[in-house]
Amino acid sequence: MIKVADGWKEYSVVATGDGYKLERWKDVVLLRPDPQVIWKSQRDIFSYPGVNAVYHRSEKGGGGWEFKKPMPQEWNVSYRNLTFKVKPMGFKHTGLFPEQAVNWDVTSELIQKRRQKGGAVKVLNLFAYTGGATVSCAKAGAEVVHVDAAKGMVERAGENARLSGIESGIRYIVDDCIKFVRREIRRGNKYDAVIMDPPSYGRGPGGELWKIENELYPFVELCGKLLSDNALFFLINSYTTGLQPTVLHNILKLCLKGRSGIYDAYEVGLPTEEGIALPCGAGGIYINE
Repeated sequence: MIKVADGWKEYSVVATGDGYKLERWKDVVLLRPDPQVIWKSQRDIFSYPGVNAVYHRSEKGGGGWEFKKPMPQEWNVSYRNLTFKVKPMGFKHTGLFPEQAVNWDVTSELIQKRRQKGGAVKVLNLFAYTGGATVSCAKAGAEVVHVDAAKGMVERAGENARLSGIESGIRYIVDDCIKFVRREIRRGNKYDAVIMDPPSYGRGPGGELWKIENELYPFVELCGKLLSDNALFFLINSYTTGLQPTVLHNILKLCLKGRSGIYDAYEVGLPTEEGIALPCGAGGIYINE
């Protein structure tokens, strides 16, 4: 099953094909590589007249932006009651993953329902990047601890929170996620929800090696120790190619065994103006409403 983020008004995927996706971010049109797009383009997206910038891969790895038309260095896009800053950055990124609106909607609703019953919700967001989930949860009324090893991304998360009208309720931490979780366990701290968006491969600030196929299960197991007795949800996002949603389902069910609730897993995607869905990764979630 694929869940598509079809609630956007200021973002859309215009067309796909030949390894690229053509996107409209409010008034700016970008053409970026996408490893999932292995089908042939149904139109000449490389000659699309409105393209502002194209990201070209390099044969040596990485790549760079080619700016074709005047455009702002950075600008804002909104989703429902949330606003985010967008900027073409290294490795083809823009600072926002619009497909994650699928998960923002689900977790926001869960938080709002718990809050309406009079319960507080404390969320831990790990590998939290520029804070899409952080901002969404905080806007819904949760207290959020935002953790990422990249200082610049944490600063951008703070900007996104302020753009969305959030001035308090978020604690920003620049740290290695595994080390932070271990310290929180020693401190006896508990959370009502955990969100994580782990990389496929990476190194922490101290050179710590992360390979998702080796580290994800023990890390989810570790994070399970931080959940409160009446924990609301545990969400895993993954962009690792080939990692099936069922893998996330199984990891959650094994690591959180003994907890009653719903376990679900799914593909995450974006609708396109061509009438197809663009797959953008996988999600797995445990819910205890």
